[in-house]
Amino acid sequence: MSIDELHQRIRATRTQDLETLCELVRRPSISTRGEGIEECASHLKDIMTQAGIGARVYETVGNPVVFGEVAAGAEGMPTVLFYGHYDVQPPEPLDEWLSPPFSPTVRNGRLYGRGTGDNKGQLLTHILAVRSYLQTTGTVPINVKFLFEGEEETGSPSLTEFVTTNRELLAADLVLTSDGPMHESGAPQVVFGVRGIMNMELRLCTARSDNHSGNRGGVIPNAAWELVELLRTMRSPDGEVTIEGFYDDVVPPSQYELQMLDRLPYDPSALAAVYGVERLDLEKTEFYRNLMFRPTLTINGLSGGYSGAGTKTIIPGAASAKLDVRLVRDQKPHDIFAKIERHIRTHNPRAELIPQEEDMLPSRTSAELPISQAVIAAVEQAFGRRPFVLPSMGGSLPDYVWTKRLGVPSIMVPYANADEANHAPNENIALECFYNGIHCSAHIMHELQK
Repeated sequence: MSIDELHQRIRATRTQDLETLCELVRRPSISTRGEGIEECASHLKDIMTQAGIGARVYETVGNPVVFGEVAAGAEGMPTVLFYGHYDVQPPEPLDEWLSPPFSPTVRNGRLYGRGTGDNKGQLLTHILAVRSYLQTTGTVPINVKFLFEGEEETGSPSLTEFVTTNRELLAADLVLTSDGPMHESGAPQVVFGVRGIMNMELRLCTARSDNHSGNRGGVIPNAAWELVELLRTMRSPDGEVTIEGFYDDVVPPSQYELQMLDRLPYDPSALAAVYGVERLDLEKTEFYRNLMFRPTLTINGLSGGYSGAGTKTIIPGAASAKLDVRLVRDQKPHDIFAKIERHIRTHNPRAELIPQEEDMLPSRTSAELPISQAVIAAVEQAFGRRPFVLPSMGGSLPDYVWTKRLGVPSIMVPYANADEANHAPNENIALECFYNGIHCSAHIMHELQK
């Protein structure tokens, strides 16, 4: 069978494929509230079963995982594990939706509803691509596995344990994820990594309570001033983090990765408008190196003293700051935390650094691997245009579960439109993006059999 015959089959089932997506979106699966999770997982398993995929629901310490697999018709074929998540964000504020969030509605070539782009529409493309193969030829060109979790929107707390416990079940040559948006220009993207993240709270207490700024002014310490002065020691005026050893494990980009950056578009004026800032003063290479290859230390918020209406003349007795660090390849959360803690003890022993939530490790796959090059080629053929290839994205995902726990390459190929409004009211996926995703997933499987 030629790949053209398969694409013809995919085009012929558009109406059926759209209805399958609508039925999945109609089932709320809000992980932060535990709403509709079990029903959605069961329905997703049924979709996979009806597509000819052997599927079952696995219980975890948290929300269930849906697993499926189909063996190739020939021996010695590689195995791809498609990852996605069926849980969604809460839909509020409801009054900003033009149609009910769990009543999928087509308007102007887009399907609107919570989960259409993030991530039900995108994970479904893989299932439907496999179904098209099975209905056309009765087999698939490579071994295929699926793992769809129900906790991504709450940080995937159960995923690492499930993957570690089920390494044999999940054994694969590649993990492929379709999540997030395509490039703003409409061009496809192939992404080979993510930054990690660790969250902390810095607390500083100088008195049992706030004090009168006149009666005590000039004779007792001010927690807010001490916090600001401590934070100032952690970063230079040009933005460099001054914590000793912070950059020790940072790996510079390779020559190939620099070439990848050089091919990416860069319009600082347009980006400044998107970001809502006055201007971007970075050159192209510096912009992308900072975004993908450099760690950051960010103040997320400051609190202490009085900030309400009018005045309150006090000396704050306590102040705090929320911080995060975006980690890059080879940096380890516990090592960075220890270095920041040591810096704080040196500059102000009164301050206390408290870890917040679970750390997410950085992850990277080489774009120079043969399987990576095959995916890039397949995406280019499927879309008829060269994709933008990103060594890493600036944000964080549980990608390390695949590269560090399962020990296999992991590649991300997003299918949603750039303005999908994921996590926001009126979330949507362009129908052409949805259909093109099915074609692309099928083409990737075709290319990997070679």
